[in-house]
Amino acid sequence: MCTTTTSTPSSGGLQRRIALVTAVFSVLLLLLLLHAAVKYKIQGFHMRKLISSAINDVLPSSHRKLLSPKSIDKPTRIWDDTNRCSEVDLEINQAPGAPLPSGIPTYSVEIVNVCASGCAISQIHLRCGWFSSAFPIDPMIFKRVRFNDCVINAGRTLHSGQSFTFQYANIYSYPLSISSMSCL
Repeated sequence: MCTTTTSTPSSGGLQRRIALVTAVFSVLLLLLLLHAAVKYKIQGFHMRKLISSAINDVLPSSHRKLLSPKSIDKPTRIWDDTNRCSEVDLEINQAPGAPLPSGIPTYSVEIVNVCASGCAISQIHLRCGWFSSAFPIDPMIFKRVRFNDCVINAGRTLHSGQSFTFQYANIYSYPLSISSMSCL
């Protein structure tokens, strides 16, 4: 007589198969998540933001981060005995010009006294960083005194309605803003 024996997998072989199936499933799940992240352009920052917002939705409101209060605008109006003026009475316009033959861009700056009450302004100083120009500028027109301090028109008066212009050349434009002035 013939007898056939069927063998059952040993418990060690079964555990290996379960581990293999679990590992394959985990890898496929990871690939699916990465594909979704690439497809929807979810990057690390956005993912953290999504996770953070999900956590904030769960936490009670007392644990939420409050927004900082808006900064209080300080008045820019300068009051003196004879007149009143403010930084808004000086308008600074800056526009690109034709480049130099070497290819360096040029910029034209216009400063206008737009004071409606007829005020005159002197000692105009600008925030100008490490301002420099590829060609010299007359120091009576525009002069960098030190870092972030440039004086206009040698400190002389700019009457209401008057404008003042100069040009400079550099690979980039300098942001210019009023740092101080005197009302006359």
